Amino acid sequence: MAGTQSPHDSLTLKVYYPSRFTDSVEERSTGVVRPDSSRSPFPVVILLPDEDLSQESYGWLASELAQAGSAVVTYSWINEDASGQVRPGPGLQRKRLSRKRYGKKPSCPALPAVFSALKKMNKSGVLANHLNLSCMVLGGHGLGGRMALLNANRDWFPAVCGAFAYGGHALADPEQGWDKRDVLPLEPDMSLLLIGGTNDGVLDAETAYLAGKDASPTWAVQHSFSRGIKGKRGDRHLVLVDGASHYNFAAPRDPTTGKEFLDRRTRGHGKSVRKYLARLLVVFCDQTCRGDPMTTADLSALCDSSHPMVAHAESK
Repeated sequence: MAGTQSPHDSLTLKVYYPSRFTDSVEERSTGVVRPDSSRSPFPVVILLPDEDLSQESYGWLASELAQAGSAVVTYSWINEDASGQVRPGPGLQRKRLSRKRYGKKPSCPALPAVFSALKKMNKSGVLANHLNLSCMVLGGHGLGGRMALLNANRDWFPAVCGAFAYGGHALADPEQGWDKRDVLPLEPDMSLLLIGGTNDGVLDAETAYLAGKDASPTWAVQHSFSRGIKGKRGDRHLVLVDGASHYNFAAPRDPTTGKEFLDRRTRGHGKSVRKYLARLLVVFCDQTCRGDPMTTADLSALCDSSHPMVAHAESK
């Protein structure tokens, strides 16, 4: 990766894609199953991880999205953070979120490298000519979700047409010149989906000092939606999942990594939460990239406060 020094100058990518198993000699000898050409070119979804979590934590979602027709990229980057700790994460250039610099350059240094790798994959190899690089969605969890929202900018990445975040927010940091409770403005010409869990203890703990008397597990996500998104297009959505915790988005859960000690217990069954999230994100990505009228009604039903998994939802 350009601009980084060894040993932190490499990303490890994994690509999930729709395939068609034929039980051929080639498949048996190499283990490579060719893409399903009847469904290509595939729109691309890039999943940005939360801090301290491996890319395998999002295999459950990547598999669901790939089965639905998208090529999905997960990545792992072990890097040194601002405090000097070496840990996996999405990558963050914190200075670019300051009041003077925000909006001028990407704050997630991994993304240019991922886009470059995708271009190479589409020229040669098993996925050559199977990727639709004119239609891409950024999505992520926790800090990865924050990076997805703040870097979904067509001036930097013209092919990006939508972004989603689970347990991510767009709150500004007062130590970087912003006023308390300021929200970093999000790209207005973009389909967006902000998802929060009503039992997200991690986000609650991280943003309580900004929320003050309004502190709650969902305040940061709600405040980001209400203050960071301008206008009414109908394709920007807020969904608060009833009883969901921060680490419901990662499976299997590992209590030895991340900030599990801050999280709250899931109310209900984690598998039910992920089943709903998988359906929601499959439909959102499909609607964003393909604009199928059939998915419009599906997305509206999933982003509705009357849905049994939803505590609150709104669109603008």
